[in-house]
This record gives sequence, structure tokens and C-alpha cells, in this order.
Amino acid sequence: MSNPQQLRYSKEHEWLSAAEDGVSTVGITEHAANALGDVVYAQLPDVGSAVTAGESCGELESTKSVSDLYSPVDGEVMEINEDVVADPSLVNSAPFEGGWLFKVKLSGEPEDLLSADEYTAFTAG
Repeated sequence: MSNPQQLRYSKEHEWLSAAEDGVSTVGITEHAANALGDVVYAQLPDVGSAVTAGESCGELESTKSVSDLYSPVDGEVMEINEDVVADPSLVNSAPFEGGWLFKVKLSGEPEDLLSADEYTAFTAG
């Protein structure tokens, strides 16, 4: 399993893209998608809502369990991935591409995020 080098990662297994015009994309990692199993439902944060780093902002439900979705940063939700709402299995099949979850306008610099190599070491445990 490889984690894209250009992304940053949280210890809650979310990834964050580099900001473009102050907006970053958030998703869950392949490691988290594999641990969850087949995702069958995604409850994503509302567009316009505020999210706080490390706090729950939605849920992902799989055939095995329900897991909280955590925001890796503070900010405002600008867009959600309607494709994932319609077809939650995208989280499993393309966690770093079509399975992204939401876009957030950052309200500060992200803190405590890991590089791809640090995240790989963290998940190797």
C-alpha cells in the first residue's frame, strides 16, 4: 500500500491535499478504507459548516462497523463529494482519487499532520 507523497496525513487516518487558493481536499487513507471494509453509507459534513481539527464531522458506515470521520484541519466546508454520497464504495476503490470526501477552506495552518513516510511508519505500528 503506498501513500501519495504530496499529501499530509492525520493519526485518525484522513489525508489532506496541499491548499489551492486556501482550499484543501480531505479523504480517508487506503489503510482506513481497508480496515473499514466495504463502505455502504457516507454522512459528510454540510457545505458551509465549520470543522475543527481532530473532531468528528461525519460518519462512514461499512458492512462491519460505523466509524467517525474526523477533520484533519480547522476550516469551513466548501464542497462535498456527491459521487461518494451516491456511491460510497468509491471510498474503497479510489480513496486518493474519486473517493475524496470534502473540500475545506483552511482557517489556519494545519498542525500535527504526518508526511507520507511518517504515516506509513505510524500504520506499520
